[in-house]
Amino acid sequence: MPDVKVQFLFDFGSPNAYLSHKVIPAIEERTGVRFEYVPVLLGGLFRLTGNRSPAEAFGGIKNKPEYDMLEMRRFIQRHRIAGFRRNPHFPVNTLQIMRGAVAAQRDGTFETYVDTVFADMWEHERKMDDPEVIRAALDAAGLDGAQMLARIADTEVKAQLLANTQDAFERGAFGSPTFFVDGEIYFGKDRLRDVEEEIVRRRAG
Repeated sequence: MPDVKVQFLFDFGSPNAYLSHKVIPAIEERTGVRFEYVPVLLGGLFRLTGNRSPAEAFGGIKNKPEYDMLEMRRFIQRHRIAGFRRNPHFPVNTLQIMRGAVAAQRDGTFETYVDTVFADMWEHERKMDDPEVIRAALDAAGLDGAQMLARIADTEVKAQLLANTQDAFERGAFGSPTFFVDGEIYFGKDRLRDVEEEIVRRRAG
């Protein structure tokens, strides 16, 4: 079967990226295709595109926020996602933890780091822009929190996150979660069904 390249562009600050992260393993199992996780900085994408968070862009529209919450509940129920909590510190400045994701990729601890930080943001309700909270959360997961905080300041790590974000913008991304299937763009957790169908179609040749 043909190889298919699937990318998941994410920022920990997006609850919909977290929900996608919880669903992706089942899609990988069904299709036999692994998703490549690409850390991007959502705030950077917003600046490049002129986009704003849904809460800011649509907060004043009557009934839309309520409908968005209904769709989120439906998604959670459909995929039997347990443990999701609205983070009381939202919005969280994700610059440090997204740089940490790049560092973890380079250091070989990426999967553990991603699972840990997503859970800290959207299950344990932690303030993940506080360096001491970040350090303690990583230590509790068996990672070296102090070392990661040092790695976050690495010039190459900073540059890679900027490059990922710029590349995402140039490829058409404007938010998170964004998916690419062999370069074909899909936006939002509700497009995961389309993503899976496209993977299957391409695998069939």
